[in-house]
Amino acid sequence: MKYYIIAGEASGDLHGSNLIKALKAKDKDANIRCWGGDLMRQAGGTLVKHYKEMAFMGFLEVLLNIGAIFKNMKFCRHDIAEFQPDVIIFIDYSGFNLRIAKWARTRGFRTNYYISPQIWASREGRIAKIKRDIDAMYVILPFEKEFYEKKHGYPVHFVGHPLIDAIQNTPTPNEKQFRKTNGIDPEKPIIALLPGSRKQEVQKMLTTMLSVISDFSAYEFVIAGAPSLDKEFYAPFLQNPNVGFVANKTYELLRMSHAALVTSGTATLETALFKVPQVVCYKANWLSYQIAKRIITLEYISLVNLIMKTEVVKELIQQQLTTENLTKELRQILDGPKRNVQLGAYDELEKKLGGSGASETAATLIVQNLKNT
Repeated sequence: MKYYIIAGEASGDLHGSNLIKALKAKDKDANIRCWGGDLMRQAGGTLVKHYKEMAFMGFLEVLLNIGAIFKNMKFCRHDIAEFQPDVIIFIDYSGFNLRIAKWARTRGFRTNYYISPQIWASREGRIAKIKRDIDAMYVILPFEKEFYEKKHGYPVHFVGHPLIDAIQNTPTPNEKQFRKTNGIDPEKPIIALLPGSRKQEVQKMLTTMLSVISDFSAYEFVIAGAPSLDKEFYAPFLQNPNVGFVANKTYELLRMSHAALVTSGTATLETALFKVPQVVCYKANWLSYQIAKRIITLEYISLVNLIMKTEVVKELIQQQLTTENLTKELRQILDGPKRNVQLGAYDELEKKLGGSGASETAATLIVQNLKNT
């Protein structure tokens, strides 16, 4: 059968790649065409468009790039029509994917959504579009099933979180060799910096994250470079000898980190599943933040706290993200009671996520549904 998969970010590329592997295991004749990244291509998908050409962050950035976005949509519709897939599988990236889903529905294509749009966080009214345009939804967070089914009467499949599989499938590196290869001090404990994957957010986050290093000379701060950005982009942030850098090796870095400063997003959950105490950081441009705070109704911004329904990890948002506050919160998770509380909560978090096998479960359901239609 023919599958068309659309992911628009680095996290979608990761989960899309594991889904492609699972689909190929379930359907030996699977022909997969995709929007995503290098991981999806390596997994066996024919890559149409790289997410590096699609990643626009925040309301202002979207407005400034609206021409490119509409051009991508037009090309996507044309490419789907040419390929004639048996099913289109959307992975997160709701602003783009829900518009393509609306068009696909009018053309009679079967539509599946893997990793739900976060309508429980903002613009809940989009549930009407999902009910109208999506044949099957596969959710990865435990509270999403209740949100869709009990609140909105829309049946979904909870398949577990694919990050558990992705982490389990990541080999444990030789720490001594890893440090040597990447120029990291052989002795100092590591504080990982995960500043995001888009230029705008990385620039904002690293400026503040790196402002605390003078108070933690016994540690080495190591920036996790995003696959979407070249090392040259990070050069201005690597002037201090106590700052290291690794490219495209975030999971390997987290395996050996003592603590982390993390930009809100999927990375907060990844850090928790690697059992690394963290402080969550977020700062947007003024306009984007003013709009966001008026439409997002959540008590927390990190997935860790949302899943646990309490503040497990400290969130420093916008004006709260200062050198003074970050220094204080980082110090508390390096040693002592707050560190131990976080680590204990991480164990409970992993249980709530439902165990391994998300990609395989989702692929099984997708293939079964196709065979039954």
